[in-house]
Amino acid sequence: MAVIRMAGALVDLDDVSVRFGAQRALDGVDFTVRRGEVVALVGANGSGKTTLLRVLHGVIAHAGERRIAPGLRHAMVYQRPFLLHLSALRNLQIGLWLADRAAAAADRRERARAALARVGLEALASRSARALSGGEQQRLALARGWATRPELLLLDEPTSSLDPAARRDVEALLAAFAADGMTLVFSTHDLAQARRLATRIVHLEGGRIDADLSATDFIRAASEGRLDPFLLGDAPWSRNR
Repeated sequence: MAVIRMAGALVDLDDVSVRFGAQRALDGVDFTVRRGEVVALVGANGSGKTTLLRVLHGVIAHAGERRIAPGLRHAMVYQRPFLLHLSALRNLQIGLWLADRAAAAADRRERARAALARVGLEALASRSARALSGGEQQRLALARGWATRPELLLLDEPTSSLDPAARRDVEALLAAFAADGMTLVFSTHDLAQARRLATRIVHLEGGRIDADLSATDFIRAASEGRLDPFLLGDAPWSRNR
């Protein structure tokens, strides 16, 4: 793994490809995440969004080069986060122990409680994580990521199975994380969500990036029909044009 030298960049991918047997999930991708960005990855199922997130996180083998900023702290929240048959608080404490086994138990407990408060779950600290609602489980997963104090938070479809109220809660948390200076990269099929949250929108197709624009330019291009038809769909900015 090389150390990145580009000012302001957290992760830089150079000609990255990933194969699963005969299938090429990513194909020669060049991609840079810069500090302070909120990047939405959009595209059809199988386009490479999740694979790209896993490469950024460093948990999948690939061809090409991945460079990261020195000492970069990063975490990932998966589409279906794994929660132990333990209380919400214990799930956080164990996550913090895995991230930093040298930390004192009292410090981990304090940080876990602070994380629960950050996502509005402090009253449910003793409840089994598996007994929480879908929205509460997703907020617990966000708390687990936030508690490790990452500079970069990666999220795979963070609201895909949530009802509208729970989706609003999670989006509000992500917006607050970004306002606090955290860099976010998330995948989504919800183009309205990308518009609400992202500063930059990246469209993948067949393992390649075919659009990488600021959110404003992406929305304008989509509304003018200059991007893949998938992007138009029921996107609110494409109606009545």
